[in-house]
Amino acid sequence: MKPRFYSTPSAQLAAQAWQARGDGRSGPGLAIVGVGMMGREHLRVASLLGRARVCGIYDSNAESIHRALRDFAAYSDRKLNVYDSLDALCADDSVDAFLICTPNFSHWSVFERLVVTGKPMLLEKPMATSLADARRMVDVASDYPGLIQLGMQYRFKAQYVEAFHAIQNDHVLGSVRTVAMSEYRPPFLDKVDQWNKFNRFSGGTLVEKCCHYFDLINLMAAASPVKVYAQGGRAVNFLDFERGGEQSDIDDHAFVCVTYDDGTLANFTLNMFSQELYEELVVTGAEGRVVASEHASFRQGIRSSAHIKIEVADHPAYRGCEVTYPQAIETSGHSGSTFFEHLAFVEQLEGAVVDAATPSQGLWSLIVAAAAQQSLSTGEVVFIDEFCARQQVALP
Repeated sequence: MKPRFYSTPSAQLAAQAWQARGDGRSGPGLAIVGVGMMGREHLRVASLLGRARVCGIYDSNAESIHRALRDFAAYSDRKLNVYDSLDALCADDSVDAFLICTPNFSHWSVFERLVVTGKPMLLEKPMATSLADARRMVDVASDYPGLIQLGMQYRFKAQYVEAFHAIQNDHVLGSVRTVAMSEYRPPFLDKVDQWNKFNRFSGGTLVEKCCHYFDLINLMAAASPVKVYAQGGRAVNFLDFERGGEQSDIDDHAFVCVTYDDGTLANFTLNMFSQELYEELVVTGAEGRVVASEHASFRQGIRSSAHIKIEVADHPAYRGCEVTYPQAIETSGHSGSTFFEHLAFVEQLEGAVVDAATPSQGLWSLIVAAAAQQSLSTGEVVFIDEFCARQQVALP
């Protein structure tokens, strides 16, 4: 790794978190609901962090259970309970908190079943596939006895930790005026029953894949979105794909424009037929701009890297520096962000106050994503207040 130009917040965060790891045999007991691709990442990362005990797993898919047990045996000698129902899971007093990692369309039904326990939850993104279900979750969370954290782990990617610190803590830009974000990546990966190839299961590409980015953009804008316009569609991916006689209908590219109530403008670019994975965030203000970027790959042997440039007069990172997490963290999942998402969850379980995604923030990301999906299909500008009113969903 190249030398750092200054003592970066992400480096400090990584060093402290790595030193504070546990052995996975003490701490709060976690149960993971849904152990497909994302659930197994959570299982691996929770074990790597070791600040909580993974008590058991639940999934209705036998193959997913088999893969999870095989994976867990590779890095732990502990026994993992396999619950045969959500009722059995809820009845286990050794479980202190749940991680909901089931397919998008099932989030509300699982959430609704688990809230009767009053126990804390980490709910994967998007929180739901409908604004009505998401709004109900926010209402439940308002007087829920346990914490509810949303799975917006991209907040914890090294380059965005740096950007947030520079813009929100150091105020290097003054007032933010424009936010531009982009993701270029390969197509959707295989999931159980290929649910992510169909809008009715995923909520649509701009909901399923892009709510992360709308969460980041909302945070950077620090204002309320008022209108959204999107263009895009299906150009390359899964044009001939079908399952059970149903044709795939997911979009694979889009341009999205968002206007905020203080005049801040944002845009987001998505392309899902690239060979490699690139992300970039550019935030500008009166004093200059911050550029946060990442290159990752689904191919073996290609190292991920993250960078930050703070183009403000005399800033030590004016010409840019690498901020990639150490390899053990970086490769644990989603460029290390899942590791810090778990750290935030465990620290909240221990009583600490941390900056993790709330249900209201999750709903705002979903509102922008759903509005963009609507605009994509109609070709019209979507006004947020009218859009939510038509669906009888109160704004957070």
